[in-house]
Amino acid sequence: MELKIFRDALPAAGANCTVKAELPLETEILISDYLPPVFKLVKCFAKPVVLQKQLQPGKLTLEGYLRCIVYYQGEDDAGLCQTEQKLPFNKVLELPEFAFTAWTAQVEGQTEYLNCRSVMPRRIEVRGAFGLVASVYTQQKTEVLTALADGGIEQQLTTLEGVRRAAVLDKLITVEGELAFPSPPAAILDIAGTASLHDLKVLNAKAVAKGTLHVLCAWRAEGESALQSQSLDLPFNQVLDVEGLSEDCRCLCVAEPVGFTATQGEGEAPGSLSATVILRLRAWRPYQLQCVADAFSTQFETEPVMQNLRTEALLCALNETVTLTGSGPLPDAGAKVLACFAAIGPAQLVWQETGWVVAARVLVTAFGENSLAELESYEKPLELALPIPAEAAETAALYPECWLSVEDLQCSCTGGALDVSVTVRVEGAILSRRQASCVGSIALGEKLAPADPEISLRIYYAQAGEALFAIAKRYHVSPGQMLAANDLAEGTTAIEKAQRLLIPGA
Repeated sequence: MELKIFRDALPAAGANCTVKAELPLETEILISDYLPPVFKLVKCFAKPVVLQKQLQPGKLTLEGYLRCIVYYQGEDDAGLCQTEQKLPFNKVLELPEFAFTAWTAQVEGQTEYLNCRSVMPRRIEVRGAFGLVASVYTQQKTEVLTALADGGIEQQLTTLEGVRRAAVLDKLITVEGELAFPSPPAAILDIAGTASLHDLKVLNAKAVAKGTLHVLCAWRAEGESALQSQSLDLPFNQVLDVEGLSEDCRCLCVAEPVGFTATQGEGEAPGSLSATVILRLRAWRPYQLQCVADAFSTQFETEPVMQNLRTEALLCALNETVTLTGSGPLPDAGAKVLACFAAIGPAQLVWQETGWVVAARVLVTAFGENSLAELESYEKPLELALPIPAEAAETAALYPECWLSVEDLQCSCTGGALDVSVTVRVEGAILSRRQASCVGSIALGEKLAPADPEISLRIYYAQAGEALFAIAKRYHVSPGQMLAANDLAEGTTAIEKAQRLLIPGA
């Protein structure tokens, strides 16, 4: 007699790995004629922008550019000045080889070192390295047994729950608007921004994202050394074509500004601003699948081979803000703060006493003018620890898919100390991986020997907590017959208290 086996596929959690790589930085920056020459270098920053990610067996390829931004004090009381260069890169990271049907990669990092020197008043040499951290998580389509039939088979079913990764999309969009200044700017020192999403509509194979880009521009007027700020809000409405997306998906979308270009208007006409924003869309489709957890036959010998797999679930979504404050003495008590910036290091999940937190290092850099009218940079590191809005055991296998951005930053000098307040927004999701075991394969063996006719009654002394299916399997009898013979309630799966059980079938 043949055993009928029914199968289906589920998206099991696949391989995951974290790799580190170094992006070398070696360049010369020439100061444009319309900018003042260098009197003193103040600070150099490096930030990568990853535009493309491609996963192949044994390697992850990253394409993008490294933003190298240099702030300096200009000659002839020109004050704080800025110049920037974009350095394209194509980095191949070696990975272990593994099979996958869906994947995602989080790429973060922090500056390892930067050395910057002025070779000539209009020539700057920058050497350094940026450390990349890439975390890859995959799903693998895996077949499981969902039902068995014939051959006197008895089966114990379990329901596996999780999410199938339906979409991973990073799309560059352009947001444009007018940028008007009260007076013609002599220099634009910095343009930064944050983006907030107000509405995300999910349709079949499409998503519509509506939001606002909040832009803050630091600039200096003609003939002045003091910095001024100009802010504006730019709405955006973007339709995303996403293969595999459906209305039953759980989605999140995060907008990250990665570049700005300002153009002055002609005459009295306002200038224009063009912003490049990455829309990061992630979608998961929930599933439930009934699988065979254990099985045996009342007529034949069987040896089920167990299959261990991991399911992936969406533990919680993140859209939280946390404000960090700090203070530290300044080397010059009379310094005046001109500008400040914040850089966020790689985010990770850390267990702290009573629960999991999203942890990251935030480095605040403030530019100040000292008592000698020279510009200096001051740094204040802060530690972020945001508790996740869900409960999970310390032994749980969790990983973050989230993005951190600076929503507000304030720096001031009080009594010879630098006071810092920074508000960080954390957006994304926390996913969990759980171990599961089910029957991977089973076949009918030799026919069972007939019951001994001399034995008319069998009694088993069951202990509290014993599984009824395991007892039935030991004696090759139907669990349904066990329920009927012992007058147990329908649906009983475990013995509540120690008792004698009648084993039918003699």
